[in-house]
This record gives sequence, structure tokens and C-alpha cells, in this order.
Amino acid sequence: MGTVRTKDLLDNFNLTLVAGFDGIHREITTSDISRPGIEMTGYFKYYPRERLQLIGKTEMAYFLDLSADQRKERADQLCTDITPGIVISRWMDIPNELLDAANMSGTPILKSPRKTTRVISRLTTYLDIKFAPFTAIHGVLVDINGVGVLITGQSGVGKSETALELVKRGHRLVADDSVEIRQEDYDKLIGNSPPLIKHLLEIRGLGIINVMTLFGAGAIRNYKKISMIVDLEVWDQTKQYDRLGLDEETMKIMDVHIPKVTIPVRPGRNLAVIIEVAAMNFRLKRMGVNAAEEFSERLTTMIDQEKDG
Repeated sequence: MGTVRTKDLLDNFNLTLVAGFDGIHREITTSDISRPGIEMTGYFKYYPRERLQLIGKTEMAYFLDLSADQRKERADQLCTDITPGIVISRWMDIPNELLDAANMSGTPILKSPRKTTRVISRLTTYLDIKFAPFTAIHGVLVDINGVGVLITGQSGVGKSETALELVKRGHRLVADDSVEIRQEDYDKLIGNSPPLIKHLLEIRGLGIINVMTLFGAGAIRNYKKISMIVDLEVWDQTKQYDRLGLDEETMKIMDVHIPKVTIPVRPGRNLAVIIEVAAMNFRLKRMGVNAAEEFSERLTTMIDQEKDG
């Protein structure tokens, strides 16, 4: 999770700084945005001063109806030494009392030409992404027909080579070796590559290759939602592997449980094709088509018929 400062909002959104220039490097510590409606009435007992404040048409109309002394009092209380900024929507004119209080306390005031709902929606989305829980996993992330597949396994098992074969088959590489993962919402994981190794694949015996340079822009993606995990492991003759696909295994990453399949690796197995089919089968299951369950039902029906006969 990176540090977010008020200046970052100026760099990423159509906002204009009109007051409180000294505070543009203040740190934003939460993705929650406050609309100080009740504070305009003078009730500041629970004022979340550490949050970004957003003043819309309703709040501004109430503020303008106050007397000059009341406006000064409210403005002084709104602009604190830790408030990261006050955003004014609809390009509304800002009363002098608020401008003076902002300049005095160093609280940045940012004006936006957008409607209040649009401003709060875009700012909240931006801050949610910036403050999302974050982790990194050793593996390869590939977009296979729209399904984000995280390939994991021990070092040297063939993850990168399999990813290269998948790219040759028309799929897209997101990250190799290290996958940075952030949790957006309660059930959504987004993976991307660290900037240092973006678009690169390491192939033992060959070295580092640039996938975008070799295969074109259509062979890469900058980020992708992780939908399933494929764990590659060296074939163990003593282990019983799932042959029907009825048992659904999951892996927990942060707070999210992701469907997982384990594929044993041994000479002669085309891992790229198997993973490609696994991704397509995952999509079919989400559409309500489960080949393993259908086979189990057919088998049960056949056994019941033989018993009756």
C-alpha cells in the first residue's frame, strides 16, 4: 500500500488548487470521503477531520445562508491542521471565509467542474485502489480467454516455459516470477507485474525475453483479475490425483478464497494445453455446465437402472 498525498489528486484528476497551497503534500490516510453536512450546522463533535472533505451544492447552499460570523466559525473548524483537502464540486464560487481559513491553516481547497456524485465516485474508486490490501506471490499470471490464471509451483517446475507456450497460443502475459496482488472489494483480487520486470519472461537456458517486443502489444496485459489458481507439482506416484474433478479445492489469498487445481508435471504432458482447457472448463462451470457432475449423474443413473433390472 503506497502513500497518497493531496498532490496526487491534482496529478490524476481534473482539479484546480485555489487555496491552501502549503498543504498539497499532506498525506491522505483513508479512502473514506466525508461530506460535512451536519458540520455546517455547527455540530463538530464527530467531525472526521483526517478525511478528504467534499462540499457539494447542498452543503454550499446551507453555508451561504449563514451569517458572516457563522461562516467564519464553520470555516475555521472545517480547515484543520490535518485535513488533507476540501474538494468543491460543480465549479462553485467559494466564499472568502472558507478561502481565508484554508490559507491560514494550509488546508488545500480543490475545485472540480464535475457533479458531486461523479467526483465522489471517481475519488473513492481511486483511493480504494490505493489503499487496497497488498501482497506478492511467486508465480506467473496469464490471461487465458478472459480468465485470469495464476500459475504457481516450485522453482524450476516449468511455470515460465508454460506461460511462453500460452503466449504463443494467443493468450496474454500479465506477470512472471513475482505477481503483485491487491484486494479490491471483499472478493476480488487484481494481479499485476512489478515495474522492474514488466512484460519480461525468464526462460532457463535462454535468459530474459521481452514478450511485448517479440509477440506484440496483444500478448501482454498490465493487470488482471485472478479467477483461478493452477498449482504445478512434480508427479508423485504415491499420491492419488483427482481424476473426475468433483472435488473443488481453494487457496486463500488475503481474505479471498480462489478455486485451485493441482496439475502433476511429468515428461510428455502438454501443460499449456491442459491449463488452457482448465481455464475454459472453469468458465463452463460458472455458466452452469459441469462435466464431472454430469458424468457422476449418468453413472448413478446407470447403476440404479442395473439394480432395477
